[in-house]
Amino acid sequence: MKIYIRGLDDHRFQRPLELLAQLFFEDCNVSLDEIEDADLEIQFHLDEPKKAVSGELGKDIQSTTTYVEGKDEKESFKFKKKAVNFVFLTLLQDHTKIEQKWGILTGIRPTKLLHTKLKNGMTKEMAHNELRNDYLIHEEKIQLMQSIVDRQLKVIPDLYNLENEVSIYIGIPYCPTKCAYCTFPAYAIQGKQGAVDSFLYGLHYEMEKVGEFLKERGINITTIYYGGGTPTSITAEEMDLLYAKMHESFPNMKNVREITVEAGRPDTITPEKLDVLNKWNIDRISINPQSYIQETLKAIGRHHTVDETITKFHLAREMGMNNINMDLIIGLPGEGLKEFQYTLDETKELMPESLTVHTLSFKRASEMTQNKQKYKVADREEVQQMMNEATVWTEKHNYHPYYLYRQKNILGNLENIGYAVDGQESLYNILIMEEEQTIIGLGCGASSKFVHPGTRQITRFANAKDPKSYNDGYEHYTNAKIKILDELFSKK
Repeated sequence: MKIYIRGLDDHRFQRPLELLAQLFFEDCNVSLDEIEDADLEIQFHLDEPKKAVSGELGKDIQSTTTYVEGKDEKESFKFKKKAVNFVFLTLLQDHTKIEQKWGILTGIRPTKLLHTKLKNGMTKEMAHNELRNDYLIHEEKIQLMQSIVDRQLKVIPDLYNLENEVSIYIGIPYCPTKCAYCTFPAYAIQGKQGAVDSFLYGLHYEMEKVGEFLKERGINITTIYYGGGTPTSITAEEMDLLYAKMHESFPNMKNVREITVEAGRPDTITPEKLDVLNKWNIDRISINPQSYIQETLKAIGRHHTVDETITKFHLAREMGMNNINMDLIIGLPGEGLKEFQYTLDETKELMPESLTVHTLSFKRASEMTQNKQKYKVADREEVQQMMNEATVWTEKHNYHPYYLYRQKNILGNLENIGYAVDGQESLYNILIMEEEQTIIGLGCGASSKFVHPGTRQITRFANAKDPKSYNDGYEHYTNAKIKILDELFSKK
């Protein structure tokens, strides 16, 4: 699908319009420069004095809206861009008869938008009206956003006042095998012990130096999250040494509210590793089935069995793991509503404390995206039915939605939702999504988000994604992060 946009000369409009067009059409190209073989032509009119934007698609489809002047050129363009997006979306909705329930939003964090409006003094009614009228978000999504915001503020009452603390993300870049949909730093661990040893040496160094800085500045840690990859891919002995280094390096560990270790691949879980988690009082883990259909697991490259997921869940429970999360994915290849209902039925037999329901996203660098013809997935309507089923099932079993995020190229333009029973929500998941405090990323592929305590401006910094580059440069990454932290907390 090729769409030619007339009347917009500023190419800053192009990428936002392309993202919206991709909600309606696969392999869509939007051009602000004339093309002869366009499938659709849309004419825009910008009336700068009246702050109005209008558009036409053919003879019968038209849309108009207005915008306000910003305090500077950057803010003015932001308001104008939102108006252009509004007109573009309404034209395409009229043309295709497809309603986009998230309206013009294509970003990852819808609930952050609502948090911001409420923090700035808006009432819920005023905020909802803006989401409805300015962003074209449907009522069901607004209510979902509000229920999540309410739950987050109940779970973390001081959510808006954590800017002088930090959370820590620790990336372990190894897995038994790499899943077809995955774009996380994940390298098969077999036969790579030398690289693993070098990586862990660098990670220990990062933990020690960052810990020294935090101690010197009197900065406490809110949450610690071990992700990856699969952090339980390393040996029990290596895990033990890593957690010992955590307690040795980081300040006031007794005040850390939550420590999570992803044990997502059941084939990495052993009694010895669970003993180590118990030793260090870590009881929040993830054991991720993704699906309870064996053929699906084989198709996506997860080399464990359904029985193994169930067995390892029971083992973890028997050995004292009292806060277990499980991930499910809607729309995996070959799966429809029937298969997803079966997965929910199997989940009922285990009843983890929290459940994250992901909608499959075709991430650009994944094997699945690069070989789309091999992976047949459900259509938009059936994917929506599966999400509806998840909503009904979680409500019936007393799970509450507590965080939400979206991704580009997500099936059905839907979302990923984290559910939990009361009191078992992941604090880290809330903090990483709402961007209310600095998250320091340590390890391979770990990204840091530095939130300025005063201006709330976000600075991002990423470690190398591959182990060799990380092993060669961990001192550089450590020093660079400490320099940013020093500037960020210079007045503390």
